[in-house]
Amino acid sequence: MAGIIDTIKLAGTLVFALPAAIAGIGLLTEGQTAFGGALIGLAIGLVAVQHWLTMPTDIPEMLAKRVVGTVAKEPESESDDDR
Repeated sequence: MAGIIDTIKLAGTLVFALPAAIAGIGLLTEGQTAFGGALIGLAIGLVAVQHWLTMPTDIPEMLAKRVVGTVAKEPESESDDDR
């Protein structure tokens, strides 16, 4: 499940990717396939890079998640038979 920070990062990326994709679609309909396709590819690339690329600012968050995951284990659920 994505957190609020991840959602805000995606929204920031979409601010740049959506206008490029819309312009690319407009150019494709006008017959300029090379430039329109390049703009659509750019938009897809922006979203993909934002999703998979690890930035230096993301490293402390990743380390904190690992530490919390090692220290605080999930409790085992009790079955109905034990009651």
